Amino acid sequence: MSTIKPDWSLRRICLSTVISAITLLSLLSLSIITQQFNNSYHDSAATEIKHWANVLADESLPYLVNSERLALKDNFSLPQHIPNLNYLHLYKFNSDTEKLTSFYSYKRNEQRASIAKTALEVKNLLTPRFKEKHLDYMQPIKVKEKIIGYIYLQSSSEYLTQLTDKLLIISIIIVFIVFIIAIFIALKLEHYISAPFSSLTNTVQIAARQKKFQQQCESMPYREADILALNINMLFARIDKHITQLDTQGRQSLEHSQALENKINKRTDALKESNQELLSTLEKLHQFQSQLVESEKMASLGDMVAGVAHEVNTPIGLGVTASTLLADRLDEIKYAFDNKTLRSSQLKKFLHDSCENVAIIYRNLNRAADLISSFKKVAVDQTSEDLRTFDVKQLLNEVLLSLKPQLNILPYIIDIDCPNDLTISSKPGPINQILINLIMNSIIHGFEGKDKGLISITVMPLSNQLNILYKDDGIGVAESIKHKVFEPFTTTKRGEGGSGLGLHLVYNLVTQALGGSIVLSSELDHGVNIEINFPINK
Repeated sequence: MSTIKPDWSLRRICLSTVISAITLLSLLSLSIITQQFNNSYHDSAATEIKHWANVLADESLPYLVNSERLALKDNFSLPQHIPNLNYLHLYKFNSDTEKLTSFYSYKRNEQRASIAKTALEVKNLLTPRFKEKHLDYMQPIKVKEKIIGYIYLQSSSEYLTQLTDKLLIISIIIVFIVFIIAIFIALKLEHYISAPFSSLTNTVQIAARQKKFQQQCESMPYREADILALNINMLFARIDKHITQLDTQGRQSLEHSQALENKINKRTDALKESNQELLSTLEKLHQFQSQLVESEKMASLGDMVAGVAHEVNTPIGLGVTASTLLADRLDEIKYAFDNKTLRSSQLKKFLHDSCENVAIIYRNLNRAADLISSFKKVAVDQTSEDLRTFDVKQLLNEVLLSLKPQLNILPYIIDIDCPNDLTISSKPGPINQILINLIMNSIIHGFEGKDKGLISITVMPLSNQLNILYKDDGIGVAESIKHKVFEPFTTTKRGEGGSGLGLHLVYNLVTQALGGSIVLSSELDHGVNIEINFPINK
């Protein structure tokens, strides 16, 4: 990935690249040249000092062998003519003690060079050695391969420093000239490279700003830029074609949208009318449902009335028969009394029969009164949702008493498990209707095609709630309707007189009138379990 900053221009990149490259190459070249010059000078200076050491050793050899120090000093003028020579020392070497004794010295200025005293110090100078501003060299003087002395030379290297300074100035001038030339080359190169791209950029910006992609980029002076121009022209052509297609599609979409909007408006109006009709139908359906629920209640009351009428008819008939017999006996006694033929045995028999008939009349009238009272309570409870305190077991017995006419002719058993003296404060009407509907639902649907059946009702108080567990061992509920058994108009007797509102009425009475919950569980051929829970006040 490129490390060039996004805000760098092509001009800046070209200038920086070219100037940096040329400057670095120039500095590298000058460094190499300077280094080679220094190496060459060092080699030349070392060769020169070795040459003069040989010459001076040959000149001073006779004086050193003969120990003619004064003669050497008077006749040895060569050192004065050697350029850059600072010091010259001649040492006489004692091979027994390996000590050096100064034999002759020459100095160009007042400074004194250090004089070696031992052979160990001499060994360090047997090769030319450059120091800060001078070059040191010592060479043995031999006669027949025997060292008799040493010659020490020190030449000045200030000339090298001067040459180096001049070379540095020349290098700076050269680098400056190269820098100027590099700037000129970079500007020319940048212009040559960037001019086509600037032209392309202006063309693209104008096309983007004015949204006119019909124009074409001109041919470029070199291949890369020309390829880019051709690709931009192709892109412009595609964009122009795409814009034309978009305009066409936009017009078509607008026309289609307008047509679709008109169609939607028409369908919206139709939908509003349909919704209005649906709301009206739904309202009527709710009214019809309420009427059906009320009809279901009245049908239940009608069944009870018919049953109670049948039950009341028997004791009343017996009472009427007994009263008729009593009236006949009374007529006979009156006739005998009027004719003065009344016997005591006849009177005793009349009194005995009269007591029996009165007892029969009283017993049957009480039975009819109990039936009518129970019917009245059940009827009032069914049509009332008032909150009152009542005995739960007594309510269950009254419900069974009201259903006795239907239950007497059927082979079904109802078993009630309820604590005695369980008194609660709740709404007996909804409870009454719930139990009647559940019992009748088991009789009509649960025990269909069965010769016998058992219904068990278990009542148990739980904290501030009453739990009613209703079970039968009938045919159960099919899986296809189990999930919607409490929905209105769900029935397996459609077309056979079933309204499908019985369990829906039970559900509404439990959840709304009593504020409780109802759960149904059933398996086919294994009966049904219905658990009801609702809040109470004991």
